[in-house]
Amino acid sequence: MATAFISDCHLSDNSPEMTQLFCQFLADCSNHADALYILGDFFDVWIGDDYLGKTEQTIIAALQQSRQKGLPIYLMHGNRDFLIGKRFLKNAGCTFLPDETVANLYGKPVLLMHGDTLCTADIAYLKFRRWSRCWFIKKLFLMKSLQTRAAIAARYRKASMAHTADTAPEIMDVTPPEVEKKMKKHQVQTLIHGHTHRPAVHTLSLNNQPAERIVLPAWHQTGGALLFQPDGTHTLVTFQPKQYRSLFDQDPS
Repeated sequence: MATAFISDCHLSDNSPEMTQLFCQFLADCSNHADALYILGDFFDVWIGDDYLGKTEQTIIAALQQSRQKGLPIYLMHGNRDFLIGKRFLKNAGCTFLPDETVANLYGKPVLLMHGDTLCTADIAYLKFRRWSRCWFIKKLFLMKSLQTRAAIAARYRKASMAHTADTAPEIMDVTPPEVEKKMKKHQVQTLIHGHTHRPAVHTLSLNNQPAERIVLPAWHQTGGALLFQPDGTHTLVTFQPKQYRSLFDQDPS
């Protein structure tokens, strides 16, 4: 058994193979995992709980089935899907996690974040984040028609892509002082996050003790996850569409 972590799946109607891969992964977790944590950007865009396209309906049904099998599923907002609300969470059977949640993993405190607020050098994005997360702005957006919301989301998605293309890679990544600040604030030696699409296990020293920052893989042509074992060991894994086999299979053959 293990606890599974994923982030940045960016599921949408434009990537049906990733939706199918997630459903295979989820079924595997239902049979073998202790819990599943989804740390943001689960969907490529979310314009409101009142919109349910083919992808959304498929995912909700799969999540419901896994919950019925007893798999605890936790979901955190990302920068793409921060409008996921109570209706989706109830229908899917997911438990909402605020950003900067400390989870108890087999007796070990671990800080969970989406990761976007760690990128403090990206000042333009953080300004937009503060504005877009304002309750009044969100309320105004959700009052608009689905068609209008979709058009606005597409426009902001285009602007985001242009911003990413024009911004130096180091600005788009986390800043070490902010990482240390958050970990010290929550008194943890392990941080798990997504957002940057740069999967790795980074080691550092914190409070004169070894610490680590684990970055989750994004789902592009392949899926990816972190498997956290009860003894504290962990592994970043990737898996291919149409070639999925259980990640929890103990048979090396």
